[in-house]
Amino acid sequence: MKHSEESALTASFADTPLARELADLSARRRALEAVSVTLPAQTRTITVSNQKGGVGKTTSTVNLAAALASVGARVLVIDLDPQGNASTALGVPHSADVQSIYDVLIDDLPLADIVQVSPESPKLLCAPSTIHLAGAEIELVSQVAREHRLRRALEAYLASTPERPDVVLIDCPPSLGLLTINAFTAATEVLIPIQCEYYALEGLSQLLGSVQMICKHLNPDLRVSTILLTMYDARTRLAQQVADEVRDHFRDEVLRTVIPRSVRVSEAPSFGQTVIAYDGGSAGAVAYREAAVEMLARGAAAENGKES
Repeated sequence: MKHSEESALTASFADTPLARELADLSARRRALEAVSVTLPAQTRTITVSNQKGGVGKTTSTVNLAAALASVGARVLVIDLDPQGNASTALGVPHSADVQSIYDVLIDDLPLADIVQVSPESPKLLCAPSTIHLAGAEIELVSQVAREHRLRRALEAYLASTPERPDVVLIDCPPSLGLLTINAFTAATEVLIPIQCEYYALEGLSQLLGSVQMICKHLNPDLRVSTILLTMYDARTRLAQQVADEVRDHFRDEVLRTVIPRSVRVSEAPSFGQTVIAYDGGSAGAVAYREAAVEMLARGAAAENGKES
């Protein structure tokens, strides 16, 4: 092939959607390498919740945690879902004989006794779930201060640990039971993942009502601070319409960053990894790292606003 023909082929490829997408991804990777973040002065405790299933709640919890750790934050993930998918994705053992968050809630075991370091990063910690947690809803009913047990355990942990986490992320089940109420009571922020698909806003009003109820009766400091758009497919008009609708309703809470539909994000948990470890250069990993940087920037701006 002549040089002129090769040049013409290269030029024609450079003008394709795929080439533009790859060039954009490379530019975003370079921008992330150059970014500097401000870590919070006080630990931020964030519950990741959506009472509608299948919206990427656990996926977003573990990938945001890993992304935050990748930019220097120390992160603790508390797995309050009896399925234990967050523990699996972080590569942390959570078989029935492992001490877990169940023992903290039911038997008053110190949180420090169950926290494990994820093999992905020394800055990434996990309080695992086990199958025993499935019965905790019933067992909590008879416990003293049943709605505040996680909050008290977390406060004791933060007061005693030599290296406090910068961010605590709590992954809770997709239902409003005592486990989720404990998560809301322990946190000051709620992060809501919303998938960019039909019925995206279904159940959201119920969740917001639950947050208001918790604010009124149990935790006046709780607020919805962050909404993350997930499973975004830029090729469809529906995804853009959903994103626009969510931004219209929640202008200040929605992150600019959207998480695209990604095969790599879906594959990572089967290898006991987050997408950050599995394929850190993929579009999904880059998006989660951008979301993490944006969350830290917003938190720093909020802290500065309080000080002034």
